[in-house]
Amino acid sequence: MSVEHCLPASSTATRIDGVVLGVLLDVPGADAPVVAFPGCPDEAGLAARTTTALRREDIGAQVALMFEAGDPTRPLVIGRIQRLPEAAPQSVALLDGQRLELCAEREIVLRCGQASITLTREGKVLIRGAYLSSRSSGVNRIKGASVQIN
Repeated sequence: MSVEHCLPASSTATRIDGVVLGVLLDVPGADAPVVAFPGCPDEAGLAARTTTALRREDIGAQVALMFEAGDPTRPLVIGRIQRLPEAAPQSVALLDGQRLELCAEREIVLRCGQASITLTREGKVLIRGAYLSSRSSGVNRIKGASVQIN
């Protein structure tokens, strides 16, 4: 679709002033995105000019439109409406030079190759590896409600 007008010259279209929200339908070329908007004179959408970079991944996104000289057959994309990412639970790392504290909502996993240490919110500490070694120059104490070996 070219950037030519989509209505015949004899058509009496109303003037559109201000910003209108539309939808990006296609990006066949970097210079001619296809958009639709409420009251669009062509059901298949209109080729538009743009002031912002649009990609095929943006198809279906809302766009802010203005119209050259208020002409509804000459849309100009002035921007893509941004969606704020959903607020994820905060993971926090605190470092004060003496101590490193990692905080997370559900679990923390430290992994290197086949070895991992997992801390869960239920209070479980899971240590996994191909070889586990526990050494101490002092007391090596194991305490628990019950201790199971093998």
